[in-house]
Amino acid sequence: MPAQILVAEDQTDIRDLLVMNLQQAGYEVTAVADGVAALASQNELSSDLLILDLMMPGMDGLEVCKALRARGRSTPILMLTAKSTELDRVLGLELGADDYLTKPFSLAELLARVKALLRRAEMLRAAQSGSGASGPTSASTLRNGDLEILPVKRQVRFRQKLLDFTALEFDLLLYFAQHPGHVFSRGQLLNAVWGYTHDGYEHTVTTHINRLRAKLEADPMRPQLILTVRGAGYKMREAPP
Repeated sequence: MPAQILVAEDQTDIRDLLVMNLQQAGYEVTAVADGVAALASQNELSSDLLILDLMMPGMDGLEVCKALRARGRSTPILMLTAKSTELDRVLGLELGADDYLTKPFSLAELLARVKALLRRAEMLRAAQSGSGASGPTSASTLRNGDLEILPVKRQVRFRQKLLDFTALEFDLLLYFAQHPGHVFSRGQLLNAVWGYTHDGYEHTVTTHINRLRAKLEADPMRPQLILTVRGAGYKMREAPP
């Protein structure tokens, strides 16, 4: 069954172009012109992926994203923005968006991001349903102090408590846990976890690290697990003996 994608974009020409290309790629697409309609559409049937324009009448993409995350929805969200300021990009990510594209963007890049987000979401669903592939490596539990990660189930426990993570948050945490003590730049993490290295998108990494810290650190401003290495990047502490 093809993935269900909601496109919320108030500019008719861009909305029609997105719908046409997504349908040609094999997806089922619903299109709306404002945030109110976008949010209402998710009351009846939750889409597999949302593509939200940042600036829309009535309710903008940020408000839609915030409302869905407040409901506990983990649906992947790709934010589209014509704004170039870092504040707009970071704010969307802090409110729960998984990724963003700045207009103008190539359709090939958009389709690549859509494919990657849907693939992660499917992996998460498969793990939660118990249908994911298992093996000696994927089944091994990774531990670092009070942190336990079960890759095959895509589950995270911290101090014996099961925590919820989006698909991208989990992949980022897993990558750190697989390389404790290793320092990664934002560009390296963007390439390894998100699968692209385009300039200007490094804040995606920073914001996701902040989201991990908010869930795992007693004081996110003084992290003890995922550390900042000044001038170099980030690392997960080495596991205690």
